Amino acid sequence: MHYQLSSEDLQEDVLRKKQGKITKSGALAINTGEFTGRSPLDRFIVKDSITEDKVWWGKVNIPFDQKAFDALYDKVTKYLSGKEIFVRDSYACADPEYKLNIRVINEHPWSNIFAYNMFLRPEASELESFSPDWLIVNAPGFMADPEVDGTRQHNFAILNFSKKIALIGGTGYTGEIKKGIFSALNFILPTERNCLPMHCSANEGEDGNTALFFGLSGTGKTTLSTDPKRKLIGDDEHAWTEANTVFNFEGGCYAKVIDLSSEKEPEIYNAIKKGALLENVVLDKDGVVDYTDSSITQNTRVSYPIDYIDNIKVPSKGKTVTNIFFLTADAFGVLPPISKLTKEQASYHFISGYTAKVAGTEAGVTKPLPNFSACFGAPFMPLHPKEYGDMLMDKIEKTGAKVWLINTGWTGGEYGTGSRMKLPYTRAMINAALDGKLDDVSYVVDKHFDLNIPESCSDVPSEILNPRNTWVDKEAYDAKAQELVNSFKENFKKFE
Repeated sequence: MHYQLSSEDLQEDVLRKKQGKITKSGALAINTGEFTGRSPLDRFIVKDSITEDKVWWGKVNIPFDQKAFDALYDKVTKYLSGKEIFVRDSYACADPEYKLNIRVINEHPWSNIFAYNMFLRPEASELESFSPDWLIVNAPGFMADPEVDGTRQHNFAILNFSKKIALIGGTGYTGEIKKGIFSALNFILPTERNCLPMHCSANEGEDGNTALFFGLSGTGKTTLSTDPKRKLIGDDEHAWTEANTVFNFEGGCYAKVIDLSSEKEPEIYNAIKKGALLENVVLDKDGVVDYTDSSITQNTRVSYPIDYIDNIKVPSKGKTVTNIFFLTADAFGVLPPISKLTKEQASYHFISGYTAKVAGTEAGVTKPLPNFSACFGAPFMPLHPKEYGDMLMDKIEKTGAKVWLINTGWTGGEYGTGSRMKLPYTRAMINAALDGKLDDVSYVVDKHFDLNIPESCSDVPSEILNPRNTWVDKEAYDAKAQELVNSFKENFKKFE
């Protein structure tokens, strides 16, 4: 058993086991194997006295039998017995009042590097009396027998709230480790602490005001919150307290790197150095990464400690939330690049959690498809989405925070015809909102979504602000917009 090894020592173990390679930038590159992303249909919650009446059971939160969990846990621990394993004590939640101590047991050293990068790192003095609140057991090499073990297939990620254990097997994808604890906190914080957990990034301006960025994978959440003019609080998981403070759950960042470049995203690009862990990227013989190569997966990623970003908030806490951004990559090209939401619209779009899948991102996807994920993180939300939506509404009412819908997707036509919204324009719109420059401009209401669209914005061509104006064929725009409206309505039926 290797306890609390440094990132450098773990890297040596990875190389010794021939499980990874060093890239030219000094980062470690590994391959997660069969799974290069999460497997939502294989994520379970043990149904017991704690969860039975509180969890929103269904396709997202799939129940698992208590006795089946105990039997499977025994199998996994027997599988790990006698093996070389890697153990790390860490914690989640940067606010000491909400701190959750975590012990992680990994079969592979690179999984332990991920745990080092992503969870908060205790001081040596804290380890002397460390007592874990939650245990993560991670055994990628263990394959379940569905007929015997009660799983759907050989891989699984199971949360047990009574025993406070996250059990992961059959998959090497590291994201299951962090999302297990995120899911646990999404249950614990609302039910026990009256605190809103959020799948969002956050940053803070010089004036001390905090901005939140919600969005599904590929919408620009990490990119847009990493701003040299604002201090990064965190890039993925936060909570909003009753005292109107925000704190990061994590001690690191987990960013997508497909098509990454030093010009577009210099902060993330420069963080890929020794200690960073690259997943499923393609290298040449000299160790140079081709970030455009998606032959293994579109979901290429990197994890690194948050202090690899220069401009961060220490500790990872903010206060006074003034602006909230819902990010969507609309591949239909019909949503405006920025629009201001009423609090009722904010609740609706929060519970809807819309973005779009484009051709090639998943097997079988050959044209743009609407993708709805409640609260911009449905796979990690054990409670009914309305409970999180009501908490957000309450926060907006109490604080007066402004809410904006940002389309980082397509303009001038849908995917394949139009073009992706330019990142400098999106940054300019967000900066204008943050600086209050959109408070006094005139707005027009779009007829399809009832959204308030600014008619002007500094450093942004006015003609792109209203998406209908960017389409050559206006009737085609109206038809496509109505198609998306119908998709929103159909999706929302399940919450009625």
